[in-house]
Amino acid sequence: MTGVRVLVGTRKGAFILTSDERRQSWAVSGPHFGGWEIYHLKGSPVDPNRIYASQSNGWFGQLIQRSDDGGKTWAPVDNKFVYDGMPGTHQWYDGSQHPWEFKRVWHLEPSLTDPDTVYAGVEDAALFRTTDGGKSWHELPGLRAAKGHLWQPGAGGMCLHTIVQDETDPQRLYVAISAAGAFRTDDGGTTWKPINKGLNSGELPDKASEVGHCVHNLAMHRSRPGVLFMQKHWDVMRSDDAGEQWHEVSGNLPSDFGFPIAVHAHEPETVYVVPIKSDSEHFPPEGKLRVYRSRTGGNEWEALTTGLPQKDCYVDILRDAMAVDTLPSCGIYFGTTGGQVYHSADSGDTWSTIVRDLPAVVSVEVQTLA
Repeated sequence: MTGVRVLVGTRKGAFILTSDERRQSWAVSGPHFGGWEIYHLKGSPVDPNRIYASQSNGWFGQLIQRSDDGGKTWAPVDNKFVYDGMPGTHQWYDGSQHPWEFKRVWHLEPSLTDPDTVYAGVEDAALFRTTDGGKSWHELPGLRAAKGHLWQPGAGGMCLHTIVQDETDPQRLYVAISAAGAFRTDDGGTTWKPINKGLNSGELPDKASEVGHCVHNLAMHRSRPGVLFMQKHWDVMRSDDAGEQWHEVSGNLPSDFGFPIAVHAHEPETVYVVPIKSDSEHFPPEGKLRVYRSRTGGNEWEALTTGLPQKDCYVDILRDAMAVDTLPSCGIYFGTTGGQVYHSADSGDTWSTIVRDLPAVVSVEVQTLA
């Protein structure tokens, strides 16, 4: 079937939404892992049947689940980086007598070329990789060596929440950490460097600090790996040199605070954000749910409102809760903390609700099915 599979992680389970290429009627499957927090699920770009899910619970611990049939059935993988010896702890043994704790897996990023290779970003911030489909995981410790002793948590914790792969260079990866900043490796994860020049974070006493910036999300178009877009705690930013230098492109947005950012599948200068009023009031400005689109790579933004509630709307859209498909008429998807999943089959011109009244949506990812 040609169409899409939308993978939705929520506070109380996972849901899978499927449609054909018209994206007019939808089948809803779920909840999978009902009652569990599913922080992120993502499918392999090279195997449409392979999906990974981060399943966590403050009492019972952290698991990685895997499906090999498009989400119909699931099984936990070995999770050798997780030790659930005591309720609520997630420990990774690196050979020392003092295991290192983390709270949850925030983000899973399957490899662009190998369905058994997956990167995992965790809280407290670190990056892991599996090359055997999740049976065993190994930290890439060079990341924490990039001034990790200076990292501090943001309001949501010190989480590694974004992983971006360069399709033209398998040795290059980008990650973002709240509230440490953005980092890049050019050697497959052995060594890393902060890439935060040009970011302005008023709360930092040292304006030239290489770390300490609260980056909320990164996005990149596959055809232009050197061009990055960033939604920061405040400010929408752009880099044209692989993160070496950033400049602000917030332009005429009603607020430059927000969480997700996405790039159109076929138009590398078309970018989407969802402004939120402020870091203390996590709802849309004026109670109007508006996605903003720039067709110029930033600075000039237009509000996309058709089909979205324009009064009394006080939901939030979290950092991993927006995604795009790669069908000829690019589809845009996002979920809210109110449990709605919206989609547009015409690049944002009009919107409709796929499903309502889910638990609070934490993540939205899309697989385009050939």
